[in-house]
Amino acid sequence: MRIVVIGGTGLIGSQVVKRLGEHGHDAVPASPNSGVNTLTGEGVEEVLKGADVLVDVSNSPSFADDDVMNFFTTATTNLTKAAAAAGVGHYVALSIVGTDELPESGYLRAKVAQEKLIKESGLTYSIIRATQFFEFAGAIANSAEQDGVVRLPHGGVQPVAASDVAAVVGRTAATAPIGGVLEIGGPEEFTMDGWVRTVLAHRKDEREVVGDPQAKYFGTFLTGKQLVPNAGAQLQPTSLREWLDAGN
Repeated sequence: MRIVVIGGTGLIGSQVVKRLGEHGHDAVPASPNSGVNTLTGEGVEEVLKGADVLVDVSNSPSFADDDVMNFFTTATTNLTKAAAAAGVGHYVALSIVGTDELPESGYLRAKVAQEKLIKESGLTYSIIRATQFFEFAGAIANSAEQDGVVRLPHGGVQPVAASDVAAVVGRTAATAPIGGVLEIGGPEEFTMDGWVRTVLAHRKDEREVVGDPQAKYFGTFLTGKQLVPNAGAQLQPTSLREWLDAGN
């Protein structure tokens, strides 16, 4: 199959392209660097000609509330219209567990808007909601640091390896559409502060990590298990310890 991967040069997209190529598919990475700009529409129609599947794992370059909403609504509108015109048979999008449970987060509101546009597009689709990636722990710590102390919510998370996410996205793209939402996560549940503390300790990063009920995550308070996948989610095999021991 010809499978176009929007965001195909990023953390997830590059792995999806590689996996699909290894299984004999014509996997085409598409990004602004390759002349495909989903915000302006440049190159979108051209790259989707003859495509069987469109995989969208792109992300907003800015996480400011207005910017991220504009990115996901504009890009998704351009992609769904072009996909319909090209006769693409399957739209696969990567989203986030808990998007509709944390409305105070501008980023997650934008992901809700993205999902709605896909569901209402008339296209056959699969939406994969993943938990936070192990790879994000360092950036989360850096964004939450104040005077050498990392202050994070104590709410639940169930992070997952990016390689496992890429594997699910690739399998989904190569098989029949779900026609709904699939949730995936890692095998273990942590608190947000506990997860990041474990990663920093493994890396011999001496910054103190404090569980703070007033700390926000992407603009919202995280007090419960909003970011933990629901029952029936497809849990992936790689544990945090295995990921860290692999040199991450």
